[in-house]
Amino acid sequence: MLKSLKDNASNPKLWLLLGIGVAGVVVLVETRRRKGQANKEYFGAFVHRFELLPFPHPPPPPNQTQMLSALTFAVKDIFDVKGYVTGFGNPDWKRTHEDAENTAIVVTALLSNGATCVGKTVMDEFSFGISGENKHYGTPTNPLMPSCIPGGSSSGSAVAVAAGLVDFAIGTDTTGCVRIPAAFCGILGFRPSHGIVSTTGVLPNAQSLDTVGWFARDPSVLHRVGLVLLQLKSAEPKRTRRIMFADDLLQLSKVPTQKTVHVICKAIENLSGYQSPKHMNLCQYIASNVPSLKGFHEKLTRQQNGASVLKALTSVIYEFKTNHEEWVKSVKPRLGCSVSDRVTAAINTTHDHIKTLYKVRTEMRGAFHCLLKDDGILVIPTVADNPLKLNTKKRLSSEFHDRTFALSSIASISGCCQVAIPLGNHNDSCVSVSFISLHGADKFLLDTILDMYKTLQEQVCIASYALPLQDTNGNLETSELLKEKGNAAFKGRLWNKAVNYYTEAIQLNGMNATYYCNRAAAYLELGCFQQAEEDCNKAILHDKKNVKAYLRRGTARESLLQYKEALKDFKHALVLEPQNKTASLAEKRLGKLMS
Repeated sequence: MLKSLKDNASNPKLWLLLGIGVAGVVVLVETRRRKGQANKEYFGAFVHRFELLPFPHPPPPPNQTQMLSALTFAVKDIFDVKGYVTGFGNPDWKRTHEDAENTAIVVTALLSNGATCVGKTVMDEFSFGISGENKHYGTPTNPLMPSCIPGGSSSGSAVAVAAGLVDFAIGTDTTGCVRIPAAFCGILGFRPSHGIVSTTGVLPNAQSLDTVGWFARDPSVLHRVGLVLLQLKSAEPKRTRRIMFADDLLQLSKVPTQKTVHVICKAIENLSGYQSPKHMNLCQYIASNVPSLKGFHEKLTRQQNGASVLKALTSVIYEFKTNHEEWVKSVKPRLGCSVSDRVTAAINTTHDHIKTLYKVRTEMRGAFHCLLKDDGILVIPTVADNPLKLNTKKRLSSEFHDRTFALSSIASISGCCQVAIPLGNHNDSCVSVSFISLHGADKFLLDTILDMYKTLQEQVCIASYALPLQDTNGNLETSELLKEKGNAAFKGRLWNKAVNYYTEAIQLNGMNATYYCNRAAAYLELGCFQQAEEDCNKAILHDKKNVKAYLRRGTARESLLQYKEALKDFKHALVLEPQNKTASLAEKRLGKLMS
């Protein structure tokens, strides 16, 4: 090679070829560098950037404009846009499919109402996944928490809105794919009632659950997009609103329940047309009114109560098999690890499971129709946990999935409409609460957000997010007497009365581990698992050898689906008391659950 170069050193053609080769390498490197810079500039949200201008219309009447005039939006790469391949988040899918011949109906509706589309966004492969990560196209950067996942599967759409790149964006929501990234990115996200918005021109994951959802930073934009996609009139008679807090589900959140309730109640006080809020145990309601759920969840024990009822709703992956099994088996696409597991599970879904799902879905819709009627709004956390850090070595834990899907499954299975609402921050993470309304009450829910949003944000700013406990010192004899009264109430199954007596005892003597431990037992009976966990923490702080405190904290954590932490508690109880049967049984049960 070197000899040949020396022999032809004076040949101008050789130098021309070498120059072209070097230039090609330089151009390739520069192209990749610029592409990387562009992705960084756009937070990695887009797979394609283009511009689709609004459809031309006759000039509107004076002082009137189109509903979405001058607004920009982006679409998840699951919507057909004429002339582009719909990528479904996977390069093998893109390689084996042709350009779309038509544009999805929802995209056409937005363009017809004055909005401009500026591109397609990154998504989890096949709409499977809640992290927003994509090994092929990269993970969009969460603008509020760059070191954390943005949430998925409509990750790019959420990031584009949160970063201010567009005014709104559309995605799809099957089991939380709009609501979860809205929560993690600190923006509004709306999942409409199932079947209300057209999915023509949208690749399906599971038609029984798929919906077209949308994101916005501004509630008025969320509302206007809703009017267009839902084809609703802008005016509707105002109805009284009935707020219901799902206390058992608020326990799942890392945000203290009283903080969420406090902000919403204060907001309602300043508004007209709202009844006094009510409180309920939603899991108990579902367990009582959805009998077919036992088909998924046969062994419901006292330890496996609460959110495990909702976890059962997500134990089957639905119609993906019917839609895409043939393509998956013939193409054998390259998949990310977590997506590969879910695709395999979906392909192995049995027909009997799908039949049971349809029965559960019908019963859920009926149960929520009775609960919500046309004026009810159910309040739950949008997500249970803070977003995980990026590039964590371990994959998303089953605990994280279970706690997240336990909340998102409610609207998915019942078909109700749900909106995720940012509510400030807690421990440096976004707080998001969700409102759920009856199937078909989408306009009612959108109007509620428009009515409440400003007041809610004001209350977030002014409310004290640290509600101090009363600091009192009292007589030890009196506190012991109150403890005995609490014990008597507990034996009489008067749980609330027991809590009140133990609370009075704690106010007089806040250093006694037994008082906290006893109150935790009463909280467990009431289904107040977060409070029970907090009381056990205090009991253990004062008495590190309190076996009952470890047992009760383990029970509370298991009910909150925090399996790993619960297992630690039961193991610690066995260290302190090796023959403890409750701890031994719990250890075996959790071992099976986690395996």
